[in-house]
Amino acid sequence: MSTARRKPPRVGDNPLFRRLLIGIVLLLGALLILAPLIVIGVEAFRQGWKVYVATLANADTQHAIMLTVITALIAVPLNTVFGVAAAWAMTKFDFRGKRLLLIVTEIPFSVSPIVAGVAYLFVYGLQGIFGPLLDAYDVKILFALPGIVLASMFVTAPFVARELIPLMQAQGRDLEEAATSLGASGWRTFFSVTLPNVKWAMLYGVVLCNARVMGEFGAVSIVSGNIRGQTNTLPLHIELLYHDYQAAGAFASASILAVIAVFTIIAKVALEGRGAGRRVKPVAILATPEIRP
Repeated sequence: MSTARRKPPRVGDNPLFRRLLIGIVLLLGALLILAPLIVIGVEAFRQGWKVYVATLANADTQHAIMLTVITALIAVPLNTVFGVAAAWAMTKFDFRGKRLLLIVTEIPFSVSPIVAGVAYLFVYGLQGIFGPLLDAYDVKILFALPGIVLASMFVTAPFVARELIPLMQAQGRDLEEAATSLGASGWRTFFSVTLPNVKWAMLYGVVLCNARVMGEFGAVSIVSGNIRGQTNTLPLHIELLYHDYQAAGAFASASILAVIAVFTIIAKVALEGRGAGRRVKPVAILATPEIRP
């Protein structure tokens, strides 16, 4: 008489453990994520719509919003171009230093934004490497829009590349090589073959990059000088309002970033539905033979 082999129990087979784990995750998610968003919404409208609208109509708040939008309009397209170019170079071509290029692309994720801001001070500040030369020609980088854009570009540089590299590597080079063999130029191959196959992943990276640019605080706070009505982005303006005990204005301004975050999540989910954002992260590429220098 044969006895059937019993399968070893799995962690998920225990209903009590499963429910307990799900409950803990939901509780932590509610406390750490939902509760702050609810508080922002409640406090922003505590004094009514008129106060909320009047707060957002303040000249300093309007300038902070405009400066944040302008920064995003400059930094996001430039980082998109950089990300696409970096991903295209690392996945479609063989050259010495490919591994080094990938490591350089990942550096902003390893460096604190505050450290990045301080580094820009030592490069473009009056006592920095290029500071005296810039001052001689009256070119202002720090405590102005260029410095804010540079700091924002630094912290968001890897977002688009991280989404494109794994996908473009998985797709291989066959289509591009076929187009080239048929006489297509490099640009024609990119716009007709490569770009249509990665457009959703690229948009996924653009959405994440834009959200980070608009919410960046650390690096921008160092290079902007935090001048009210001049070099304050929206996150910096929120901090100033809070320190001035203007809670209504701080929460009203914070509600704008909260709305941007919600729309970012919606766009992220929509793009994931089209297959974007569901790939192995490019850190794993370091171990694959195709990215060897």
